[in-house]
Amino acid sequence: MPEQLDLNLLRVFDALLQDGSVTAASERLHLSIPATSRALGRLRRAMGDPILVRAGRGMAPTPFALRTAPRVRSLLDEASALISADREITVAELKRTFTIRINDGVAATLAAEATAAFAPGVTLRFVTEGSESNDALRDGSVDLDIGTGEAAPDIRTAVLYRERIVGIVRADSPLGRHRRPTLAQLCQHPHVSASRRGRARGPLDDALDAVGLQRRVAAVVPTFAVAALLVASSQYVGLVPQRLAEQYGRALGLRWFPIAAALPAVEVRLAWHARLDADPAQRWLRDTIRDALGSPGDPVGRQG
Repeated sequence: MPEQLDLNLLRVFDALLQDGSVTAASERLHLSIPATSRALGRLRRAMGDPILVRAGRGMAPTPFALRTAPRVRSLLDEASALISADREITVAELKRTFTIRINDGVAATLAAEATAAFAPGVTLRFVTEGSESNDALRDGSVDLDIGTGEAAPDIRTAVLYRERIVGIVRADSPLGRHRRPTLAQLCQHPHVSASRRGRARGPLDDALDAVGLQRRVAAVVPTFAVAALLVASSQYVGLVPQRLAEQYGRALGLRWFPIAAALPAVEVRLAWHARLDADPAQRWLRDTIRDALGSPGDPVGRQG
């Protein structure tokens, strides 16, 4: 008779895939090493796959295990939500790793403003935006997405805040002496563009076209953080989210200023799968992030 799977075995599978070690998984699950090793044997028989194989001095997951891990994580999340849907959580006792997909500009702000608010047993695992697909939310490999969001019947979204894009230059740049440079003044300096898709053109170019102006984009980089570092070591002009400019501009020797054009605001949204809607730990995560990053106040703010 084939070995039967149950939630306890799936928890062992999840821990083994997270830690890549029987010893580490046993510590995470508060089991003995022999008990965890026996559970791995049961998993191998039930799934018809080695799950973990020797790789040098450690162990590596098999392709089957890597494909299966997100589905197991999703099942465990659903089971947890079913059991604890109507229960309050004790934040100080919460032990959980949340995987958050996020762009680098928001991640830098969240790390600075929100980490202190999280429980001592909570780990935030940030992964970069490689794709806007909702599949990662569906299979449980991502708990929460912070970005532009993508509508779907099984995906819940909520506006976190609306972000304004501002200009940045090195503090000793001639452009930094102006509180609000004109569009013509912006076009006198080379620009760096931040685009994951490698695009040199953006909303600013449309505003420049409308008044017969054109800028020169000298470099295109994948993230706002790289753009800020490049501006800090050059005479380039960059465009970044205002929160990022406020948080790190002074430390990087940058000044920031509003753009003299009606650029569209960037709407940053939270997105999560419907199965986690009532999960107390997930609700706590969303509420904590909202408290830390929501309601940015005056969209104009002060100059850097």
